[in-house]
Amino acid sequence: MTNVIHNAANEELAHKALRFLTAGSVDDGKSTLIGRLLFDSRAILADQLDALEKRAAGAPIDLSLLTDGLEAEREQGITIDVAYRYFATKTRKFIIADAPGHEQYTRNMVTAAAGSDAAVVLVDITKIDWKADPVPLLAQTRRHSLLAQLLRVPSIVFAVNKLDAIEQDTETAFNNVKASLEAFAQQAGIVSKGVIPVSALRGDNVTTPSANWPWYKGPTLLQVLEELPASDERHDGALLHPVQYVTRDSVGEGEASASGTGHQYRAFWGRIAHGAVKAGDEVQIFPSGQTAIVAEVRHSALVVDACVAGQSAGIVLDRQVDISRGDWIHSPGSIKPTDSFTATLAWLDTEPAVVGRKYWVRHGNRWVQARITSIDNRLDIHTLADQDAHELAVNEIGRVQIQTQQPLPVEPYLDNRIGGALIVVDPTTNRTSGALLVKAA
Repeated sequence: MTNVIHNAANEELAHKALRFLTAGSVDDGKSTLIGRLLFDSRAILADQLDALEKRAAGAPIDLSLLTDGLEAEREQGITIDVAYRYFATKTRKFIIADAPGHEQYTRNMVTAAAGSDAAVVLVDITKIDWKADPVPLLAQTRRHSLLAQLLRVPSIVFAVNKLDAIEQDTETAFNNVKASLEAFAQQAGIVSKGVIPVSALRGDNVTTPSANWPWYKGPTLLQVLEELPASDERHDGALLHPVQYVTRDSVGEGEASASGTGHQYRAFWGRIAHGAVKAGDEVQIFPSGQTAIVAEVRHSALVVDACVAGQSAGIVLDRQVDISRGDWIHSPGSIKPTDSFTATLAWLDTEPAVVGRKYWVRHGNRWVQARITSIDNRLDIHTLADQDAHELAVNEIGRVQIQTQQPLPVEPYLDNRIGGALIVVDPTTNRTSGALLVKAA
């Protein structure tokens, strides 16, 4: 039996689902909004719907229960952990991440945002003084929007929720909030894809236009989401491939292996950060510096012509090279490892980030020790001004200088999400303490 050659790259990327998260302050209606999307798109199983109807006992169904599955979440009526749900329309597939709104769970929101193509930031109009000029936004609304921007979420949409609770002047209320959101976005450098009035509870403007707000002539939230592009790292240029795990497989009877390793081959698996890889390419290994030729490229257990950025690939080399989890496979001479760099630090731990203390950082799948050599400033989320700082408290964002024990092939985060991101872990508690986004090496 000959190897199956299947070029899945273009086909897979053409049908890529949109990954988006809901963000914002606590009780803004994020879980209810997702429940509404699932309910209206008929993505709920019959037994789930029966359970919700029995629980409601004749009252309206609580759609937030479709995502708030933990017992503590249902008892308290809040979202604690990130819940992922899937649905599809006639034109698009979606993967939704329901992120918590509480400040103490901001790290969960960061986790969801790191791999998202879009963010829907909800604004609960009943919590703010919409008659004020300008309308003051909640701190968590601003924080989640800024974090989504820092984490390079390509598309940010604002949804002004609970307009059904405004008995009169709904148009004025929405326009006032919209003006405040647009001013904030412009000041923060956020490119907004739209500001949409919705009622997640009632279903207005979520999947179908609202008959209650004739003054609004724009698209529904779902129509906006269907048109948003799925983010893609660059496919041209040099290859950068983080090795996540190594498999040693046998070639089946009658199969030939291009790797030249007899009946055994080793494949080095990971999600390509940027560039592309195909058989015949010369590659180099970090940190050993050894070079080899790509013998085969595997994707979903098949031998393929090539794999590109955003796809998970198994690279088989023409010779035995010592490679393990945490190494990087790249185009020869394309990386510039460094042990010091400038980064934006989003701090998520209750223990403040301090200069000089040692932490563990993970870059790709490699762990090294590092320390903060200086904290240059802290961002004031209300004024968006830089402030002098000697430490960063929980949920604060600042610019820092990092020194690592070993050189790493870091890149600016604006150029590449995978090569430019690191997580910070407290060596004593093993808590994820922060997210580092490289600005410059």
